[in-house]
Amino acid sequence: QVYLVESGGGLVQPGGSLRLSCAASGSIFTIYTMGWYRQVSGKQRELVASIISAGSTNYADSVKGRFTISRDNAKSTVYLQMNSLKPEDTSLYYCNLKQSTLRRTDEYWGQGTQVTVSS
Repeated sequence: QVYLVESGGGLVQPGGSLRLSCAASGSIFTIYTMGWYRQVSGKQRELVASIISAGSTNYADSVKGRFTISRDNAKSTVYLQMNSLKPEDTSLYYCNLKQSTLRRTDEYWGQGTQVTVSS
């Protein structure tokens, strides 16, 4: 079992910045992917950014150039630096970890942290 604890959400003005953190603990393998998703009430959850163990990243088109995902493997922690925030970024953000064995793929989710961008 893997447990994810998120932090860093809050209320910011348009154009402001915020950094989200997600610390993983439990049975974590050497190779795993971590990412951030967001979900607005009534809408589907969407991928914001992801990062693999080697460091390669992937971003949603809507956040490219503004958000940066990074990870600290020693701490099993992933970060999401959010700059130039827009009201459209307002959402509940979830941390995700995905790892595979020879038999199956396991996926875990954090509790979610609210990000609100408003004047």
